[in-house]
Amino acid sequence: MPDLLEVAAEPNRRKLLQLLAAGERSVTSLADHFSVSRSAISQHLLLLADVGLVEVRRDGRNRLYRLSPGGMARLREQVAVFWTQELDLLVADAEALARSTPRPSRLTDPD
Repeated sequence: MPDLLEVAAEPNRRKLLQLLAAGERSVTSLADHFSVSRSAISQHLLLLADVGLVEVRRDGRNRLYRLSPGGMARLREQVAVFWTQELDLLVADAEALARSTPRPSRLTDPD
């Protein structure tokens, strides 16, 4: 299964998620916002559905897409974990750098 963060990070798919935040839409309606083909948008939507970020329903011949609340909750969780881990690594790096860098001695006031 593809990585959820990697799938959501791709610019076209990120824009699709933003558009779907306003509500359910058809592929044609979504494709109007892109310079790529409708077929390419369908492929992006298929991948978003495969990782559980969007849901699809049929309405006659149309396929309507919407955000999946459960999938978006998982994405929020993964983003939070990612940033927590990255910030922890940054703090550890800063502490290691502080330990390895000699501190200048303080000069006393010459008076």
